Amino acid sequence: MSKQQPSMRAVGVVSPQGEGHQVLPEETPVALVYNGSTLAVMMATPADLADFAAGFAITEGIVTPGELSEVEIVEHAAGLEARMWISEDKAAALDERRRNSVGPTGCGLCGIESLEQATRALPQVSGGITLTADEITSALTMLRAHQPLHDETHAVHAAGFYIPGRGIVLAREDVGRHNALDKLIGALAHQGLDPNTGAIVLTSRISVDMVQKTALAGCGLIVAVSAPTAHAVRLADSAGITLTSGGKGTPRAYTHSHRITE
Repeated sequence: MSKQQPSMRAVGVVSPQGEGHQVLPEETPVALVYNGSTLAVMMATPADLADFAAGFAITEGIVTPGELSEVEIVEHAAGLEARMWISEDKAAALDERRRNSVGPTGCGLCGIESLEQATRALPQVSGGITLTADEITSALTMLRAHQPLHDETHAVHAAGFYIPGRGIVLAREDVGRHNALDKLIGALAHQGLDPNTGAIVLTSRISVDMVQKTALAGCGLIVAVSAPTAHAVRLADSAGITLTSGGKGTPRAYTHSHRITE
């Protein structure tokens, strides 16, 4: 889907204190451009940017997976552009909520214009798969085998897609946890995989923005290493999403436990 893709996602450095060589992840400004206009500028790992642009468009409610077009990655001296074209009616709707912002890697709600946008209504997610406690534990363990950048740097997050009987079928990494999730959702769309046929598996905590993105992607189950925030639990409960954490001991379901079987 990408016409041009940068390959430098990590660099080696030598400590000035003489502590030896270390590999660090890259962090680059990435402008997300739709129909020639910049919607947001995010600090991200410069890899899988076609997936990033597509996933961001889906989780921001700009397009649906079936409305994606080719993504062009353009390099500039100051950073990168991920360019995508959307239909005229989608572009008109986007113009009404246009925002330009620089999003630090720790923030998934940067640049919003009102309190209402932070607590926006989410689509209901029904159906979906069920998992056993053993499968939840296995999914988290399997994700570790799909984190090559983490193995090099020990400084990035990952989001994976687990399908029962198949394991982790897709995974994406980024310095930002919400960026990793956007990349995964874009990859699912590009490969034609229905997000509700599996579970999203995260190496990070479950915050409000991660629940919002999962709901807009249409997945009913999140498995994470860390526990959710209280607001994330309330939001997931209202959207019909099952939240589970299993990084320490027995997996625990916080919402809609009917998707977790004995």
